[in-house]
Amino acid sequence: MTQVLLIRHAVNDVMKQKRLAGWLPDVHLNEEGRQQAEALAERLAAIPISAIYASPLERTRETAEPLARRLGLEVQLREALGEVRYGEWTGKSLEELSKLEAWRVVQLYPSGMRFPGGEALREMQARVVGELEALAAAHPRQIVAVFSHADVIKAALAHYLGLHLDLFQRIVIDPASVSVLVLSAFGPRVLRVNDTGVLRLEPEKEAQTTQALGGVPAAEGAASDGADAPPGTEESPAGTSAAPDQAAGA
Repeated sequence: MTQVLLIRHAVNDVMKQKRLAGWLPDVHLNEEGRQQAEALAERLAAIPISAIYASPLERTRETAEPLARRLGLEVQLREALGEVRYGEWTGKSLEELSKLEAWRVVQLYPSGMRFPGGEALREMQARVVGELEALAAAHPRQIVAVFSHADVIKAALAHYLGLHLDLFQRIVIDPASVSVLVLSAFGPRVLRVNDTGVLRLEPEKEAQTTQALGGVPAAEGAASDGADAPPGTEESPAGTSAAPDQAAGA
């Protein structure tokens, strides 16, 4: 049995700009994001974590570093934990992308979407699940921390929950949140999803989500994880229909 802490990176400026960060280089945490990373390290410092893994992108590494310093561990980088490869969509504004016909494919039929010049969402899901299984095999009866991106974490959780990829936007993953998996030879268990240590009820955000699901583009409400977004703003196109503030990619 291995316990896996799936942790989304903290806030950055690309998220605030409502752009799809993807694999853009030099996307760093802003001041708010650095504070989130330090607070996350404080929350997790007492947990007996054996290893820390992260996406190679700067924003995930920077989120992992405060915890690594506290625990005296190295941040080990894994390509398969990286953000969705959005290809020609990388760096573009969510408002611009929301006008494309392919945007609706991402919202309504994500398992059928391949980003132009990039990868398919189903390929992303397969690579991250394969990587998590490999990490579990390498750390039996241990706890590992895995720092990644909102859509990647959502896709992994959907797999282990038995939820079809076309429904993965129902899962919300906020910046610096922790989701907990147990992986064993007898099957997975999802113990916790999107834990930020704070209970927040946001009626306005729920209204935006309802509007988006009714067919209205949610780019305006999408925050950044496409650049990585604060609660309610993600940077990925896949995140916007279910949680406007989670726009994916950041």
